[in-house]
Amino acid sequence: MALIENTVNVPTKYGPMPSFTAVPDAPGDFPAIIFYMDAPGFREELCNMARRIAKRGYYCILPDMYYRLGTIRFDLARRNDGMSKVVMAAMDHLTNADVVDDTAGLLAYIDAQDKASPGPVGCVGHCMSGRYIVTVAAHFPTRIVAAASMYGVGIVTQEEDSPHLILDKVQGELYFFFAEVDAHVPDQVIVDLKAAFARHGVKNTLEIVPGTQHGYQFAERAVYAPVQAEAAWDTLFDLWDRNLK
Repeated sequence: MALIENTVNVPTKYGPMPSFTAVPDAPGDFPAIIFYMDAPGFREELCNMARRIAKRGYYCILPDMYYRLGTIRFDLARRNDGMSKVVMAAMDHLTNADVVDDTAGLLAYIDAQDKASPGPVGCVGHCMSGRYIVTVAAHFPTRIVAAASMYGVGIVTQEEDSPHLILDKVQGELYFFFAEVDAHVPDQVIVDLKAAFARHGVKNTLEIVPGTQHGYQFAERAVYAPVQAEAAWDTLFDLWDRNLK
């Protein structure tokens, strides 16, 4: 399928946020998907994943969430301890409130696009952005109706803005994939998250995917698990199709 691709600047409260968009080059409009990046940041690997989403009949927007720091690009093939420290520092500069503000800008931008369908929106977040898909689903409950987290971190914390504390505001459907082996997600997180779902009656599915490690859906990583990754893609598209189409 041919695509229309653009690099755009999304207006936000803080300033222009560079983003990549992809949508089918076909008549009509298409449901929007916000693709929140993982900690290593904006890169071509994520753009290729956004293209895959677009080819399934969606308007996909991938924001560079580190825009407040300038233009940051990590050469992950040369990653070492020093680079990992910078990646973590970049991740830690973002707050849940920042992402809510940026998402307001993304939704306004989507609403202005002829190729994006009006109304409900889906989203997906990997790694650091697992916390953000919960946060935005709670803050924009009538807009974000189908949100998925891939081995997300920071969803249950001891902080006042922990995403699990606002699950009562979520109206849409949530899907969580956790890796079987993930040092970033203690077992108690999943226990607490399930309890919060039950307490608030949130429509959700939570899977612990056998034979996987953190980051298993990224084809350019050593931990890539192709069979499980493809199954996750199928589940993602089922989630969005039934809620957005």
